[in-house]
Amino acid sequence: MTKIEPLGAVRERVLAALRQEIIAGRLHPGDRLVERELAERFGVSRAPAREAIRALVGEGFVHFETPRRTVVRRLTPTDVTELFELREALEVYAAGLAASRATPQALAELAELLDQAATATHAADAEAITDINTRFHDRILAMAANSLLISVMEPVGGRLRWLTRQNEEWPQRLREHRKLYEAIASGDPDRARAHALSHVQANHRSTVRHLFGAAGNEGEL
Repeated sequence: MTKIEPLGAVRERVLAALRQEIIAGRLHPGDRLVERELAERFGVSRAPAREAIRALVGEGFVHFETPRRTVVRRLTPTDVTELFELREALEVYAAGLAASRATPQALAELAELLDQAATATHAADAEAITDINTRFHDRILAMAANSLLISVMEPVGGRLRWLTRQNEEWPQRLREHRKLYEAIASGDPDRARAHALSHVQANHRSTVRHLFGAAGNEGEL
């Protein structure tokens, strides 16, 4: 007897696949998401495809150009600035908590992620770099041991991965992550916060430069 997949599980499967395609750059800004085509591609009914699209709108990945046309969003400098302002507020705080609460095991796991990031950076493996860097920051959040902070970051986590995936200055990011690791491992919250702030601000500048040019003129990707 064939097991019927619950509608909610189907919707989550389609949503996760589409979200990853956007983050990885396989779906580009301006690409259209058509409910009927998605249903056919994933072998599902139109209802979970429709719900997945609506969820992506809520997460900020896509938007309705018209009531009948849904496309992947084109990021503006304002979008980028707002996301980095949030990172600056929350990730800097998390780094300070992580420095004061880190265990030897957690630090070892963070160091292992840096080794993996170095290998992926050497191979210029964009998807692996994005995944590892996401896990690096998730590990710092876990080390902060503040469940409310984690819940606040969760809704924008996907958009942050999407944003940083489009910044391909990977060796710079690896160097910054190593400095951040050393600061957290020192057990000094002030040092950790300072390095986290420097990292977020540097990543903001390089992302704007990569997406919009040196001047960061008001425009769209």
